[in-house]
Amino acid sequence: MSQALYRKWRPRLWDQVVGQDHVVQTLQNAIRSERVGHAYLFAGPRGTGKTTTARLLAKAVNCLAESPAERPCDRCEHCQAVNNGRFLDLIEIDAASNTSVDDVRDLRDKINFAPTQGKYKVYIIDEVHMLSTAAFNALLKTLEEPPPHAIFILATTEIHKIPATVLSRCQRHEFRRIPVKLIVQHLQRLCQQEKVDVDEETLTLIARQATGSLRDAISLLDQLASTGGPVRLADAQQVLGTAAGQSVIELVEALLERDAARGLTTIHAALDSGSDPRQFARQVVDYCRNLLLVRLGNGDMIDATPEQQSQMAKHAHGFAVPALLEAIQAFNSAASDQRSAWQPALPLEMAFAQLITERPAPSEHEAARVGEPVTSSAVRSVQAEKPQKAAASRGEETPKSGGQPAAVPQSSLEQPAATQPSGQSTAEEPLDQPENPTAVDLQTILDNWQKIRQRVKTQSSPVDGLLNSCKSITVRNGVLQLGFGSEVLKTMMEKGNNLKITRKAIRDVLGVEVEIACIVVQGKGGQLQMDADIEADGMVSTALRLGGKIVHKE
Repeated sequence: MSQALYRKWRPRLWDQVVGQDHVVQTLQNAIRSERVGHAYLFAGPRGTGKTTTARLLAKAVNCLAESPAERPCDRCEHCQAVNNGRFLDLIEIDAASNTSVDDVRDLRDKINFAPTQGKYKVYIIDEVHMLSTAAFNALLKTLEEPPPHAIFILATTEIHKIPATVLSRCQRHEFRRIPVKLIVQHLQRLCQQEKVDVDEETLTLIARQATGSLRDAISLLDQLASTGGPVRLADAQQVLGTAAGQSVIELVEALLERDAARGLTTIHAALDSGSDPRQFARQVVDYCRNLLLVRLGNGDMIDATPEQQSQMAKHAHGFAVPALLEAIQAFNSAASDQRSAWQPALPLEMAFAQLITERPAPSEHEAARVGEPVTSSAVRSVQAEKPQKAAASRGEETPKSGGQPAAVPQSSLEQPAATQPSGQSTAEEPLDQPENPTAVDLQTILDNWQKIRQRVKTQSSPVDGLLNSCKSITVRNGVLQLGFGSEVLKTMMEKGNNLKITRKAIRDVLGVEVEIACIVVQGKGGQLQMDADIEADGMVSTALRLGGKIVHKE
């Protein structure tokens, strides 16, 4: 039986460790100065060298070389015994299968025996986070004050599960994910030693697939090299289940063009060719992330050919930053969705459909919800309803068509800036100098609410947080009424200078002085949006708070 490549080429000297120079340098200095600690904790992702470094440390403290700077020498009897797995004073324990308190008590009883071969007994406890709480408690005293001849090295991939009492007794070293460039360089040296014909493009794919784990990368190379012939990119994609880059590019272009048919065809073509759905989603996320980096001016962080960078730059300028963020979130959810295993393409299809589907414009009440921007389409909807409300108040009839409000001429909704009357502004811009400096309408407040909150936030973040928790915004008799879901929030808003700060922000943005009143608008359904023509302290509002509903009759 042949030996796996990651075991065959395990580092035996400090300079053979890849990508963990910050840890290696610290441990080497400790060996040279003969100031080795009694307990270490190695934490980091899988396959980054934690157990390998622990074995190197065990070799170094027991090496027979005269100069501490040369340890481990990998030539003496003790070093060779560690390499061959027959060094009696190196005890490796798998905490995943030895989790009980009895296992730790057995270890504690045996630790007092003197070393058999070397100077130190070294205990490497792998996946230490799997120990039970009782086992950790049994280990604490020994971990804090072990015998002079004992050294503990704990290794874990989930450091957040280690009790703080254990962390405080160890020297902690964080292992990092290994960059793609270093993995490719190491794989190239390994291929030369093993006489494996693999091109650089294939090695880059393997390194990216490994996501920072050198052991995973070597295992993937071992799997591909088992065919005995040259390993090319197409072979690697077929074995690893990754989609060709062209499929990802076509999907992104379909997303830019909002071409549903082309996008779904691309998804199914990629899956029919053998690509794994979740891996395909990850590749789309990776590509969209690269587009985001280009869009934010960090294109030099992308490891790609000049042709690929040119293609990414072209795509990046076709997306807005929020659209890229939404695409990354949608396909990242598809990559982690395991509920649709019976229909593998469904998460991808849903993510794509979600991104190209136009969202309906918010209603008047939805637009009044604090914390949500008011779109121009929502403003036009509100403006279209105003003439009907005015006509109804005069007792006039408004024309109806299929139960919908009568259409308002486009010219009356969107006037060019040059033809607008003095003192009137568009829905997107604040009123700098309104005609009546002492009055303001609800729509103007809503149109500029985000700007008001931004001004408030510069003065007081807590006040901005309270404004964000508003349930409703209404204007009654010239008074701006802020509705809160509880009496506690209402009282907090009325404390101190909170209202004064809000009034000043409104004056700075709109140029008007507005009185502000806080009310409680919590109804049976939790969230209540009151119309401007309902008195906050009247009978109708009281009925609404008690769970009543307004029924509109035709």
